[in-house]
Amino acid sequence: MSMKERKFDALLGIYYEDLYRFAYWLGKDEQMAKDLVQESYLRAWRAIDSLKDEKAAKSWIFTILRREFARQFEKKRPITNSLDEMVVEVEDQTQHTPDELMDINITREAMMKLEPKYAEPLVLQVIGGFSCDEIAEQLAISSSAVMTQLFRARKQLTSHLSRESKIGNKL
Repeated sequence: MSMKERKFDALLGIYYEDLYRFAYWLGKDEQMAKDLVQESYLRAWRAIDSLKDEKAAKSWIFTILRREFARQFEKKRPITNSLDEMVVEVEDQTQHTPDELMDINITREAMMKLEPKYAEPLVLQVIGGFSCDEIAEQLAISSSAVMTQLFRARKQLTSHLSRESKIGNKL
């Protein structure tokens, strides 16, 4: 294994699952998500020597994926499904009770009903584990705008979940 391969694997190999989940959230299609991740890794491989700050590797690869998605979208409009139908896989369902799994699914469904302006920063934070500054950089907005969007996303999410809870209690 060459030095370049070791560097690439060490810096970016660990993000495959996070990238896939984010790509799936963006494109709403399993095959498109796989293609986006593959193309993102290919572009990252070609440009790995341009990565100056290794601490920024995660943000860098996510930015490549977002740009690749934009390029794909410009080429051909993907088939879109309703956000209500989107399912994000739970990594290891054996660790959760049925009640916990139901709560997780209800929360995910509620997240997908948020406006994209609020959902995208929330997904980047929850799935990607990015800080407000990193999200701001990726979305090309200020950190305060990210914090505002995250606050509003959580507020809308809480409101939606309380409505769901009230409906569930009536049944």
